[in-house]
Amino acid sequence: MNKIYLRPTGFVESPQRHEGECLRLAGHMLWFSQFEVIQRTASSTQRQMVSVRQWNKFADALPDEERQKAAILFERITAARPALHMGTRTIRLDQPHVMGIINATPDSFSDGGKNVDVDVAAEAAFAMLSAGASIIDIGGESTRPGAPLVWEGDELARVEPLIHRLSGAGTAVSIDTRKASVMEGAVRAGAAMINDISALLYDDQALEVARVSDVPVVLMHAPSQSSDPHKNGVYDDVVCDVFDWLEQRIADVEASGIKRDKILVDPGIGFGKSLTENLAIINNLSVYHGLGCAILFGASRKRLIGALSNESDAQHRLGGSIFLAMKAVEQGAHIIRVHDAAETVQAVQVWRGLRDAALTASV
Repeated sequence: MNKIYLRPTGFVESPQRHEGECLRLAGHMLWFSQFEVIQRTASSTQRQMVSVRQWNKFADALPDEERQKAAILFERITAARPALHMGTRTIRLDQPHVMGIINATPDSFSDGGKNVDVDVAAEAAFAMLSAGASIIDIGGESTRPGAPLVWEGDELARVEPLIHRLSGAGTAVSIDTRKASVMEGAVRAGAAMINDISALLYDDQALEVARVSDVPVVLMHAPSQSSDPHKNGVYDDVVCDVFDWLEQRIADVEASGIKRDKILVDPGIGFGKSLTENLAIINNLSVYHGLGCAILFGASRKRLIGALSNESDAQHRLGGSIFLAMKAVEQGAHIIRVHDAAETVQAVQVWRGLRDAALTASV
């Protein structure tokens, strides 16, 4: 096993002052000046920093197989991500977007089932949109550890009326489900994205439904695609193992007929990963640009925040949620999935103002 990974780093505030020393990251508002090159064998992992200026010389000296893979990773990291077309909405991926979460479940870990009522849920969703959220992600089954399975008919009944109402008002709606019949019914009701924690593996009909639906699809990493997505979380190197798994899954989904420009990836923070493993993924998030897909990041109100802050409960994790969201934004994440949309949008807008100022500063 000889594998190579590239993690863009050394981000530059004003690239116009450093011509030839930095590259644009995935068409985003970020420029980077270095790659961390990770070379992995069965027995060891080597890391070194290579500047953008020295990249060609370094790459030319690599063994043939590694040089070819490095060229692919380089192209993926520096290529712009095409816009997402969601119904009447076009989501451009040259800047970060906020996806607001609506859990239409009675046992949600984060909101205690307050959005079961369609009118209440719609009001909450429209408030998120008014605050600046670009997408609303609607789920009808909790996937927290130990959550009971929900019959697909009940799950669809929970989400369908809300999707119909929001999509009818021109909202870009995502359906958070791993069940093919729920995907199909949700898309029919107006959902324009499928967000599947099992990466279309839980239900053997899901891949075909996604292909026929022809909407963007989020492939999330979890160590198990069974009824319990949190089990079997054993890794040699969690950052690289998750990368390898997602890369293979993208290839399989592409082979089924779904184009890469409709695929997004999510490394699955909190799903079958320890605190240390979650933190490693977050700190190295930019490596996943090497997959060549838009990155969706979701750590809002998750348990790792409580673990780092005196076990604060889900209702008291706003500060940690915003910090993790901005950590992802600063590594080029394209979509941030959150419960607290207004507060996160404000943080992103301030970040955007800083970036605009840096990018337009005179030389």
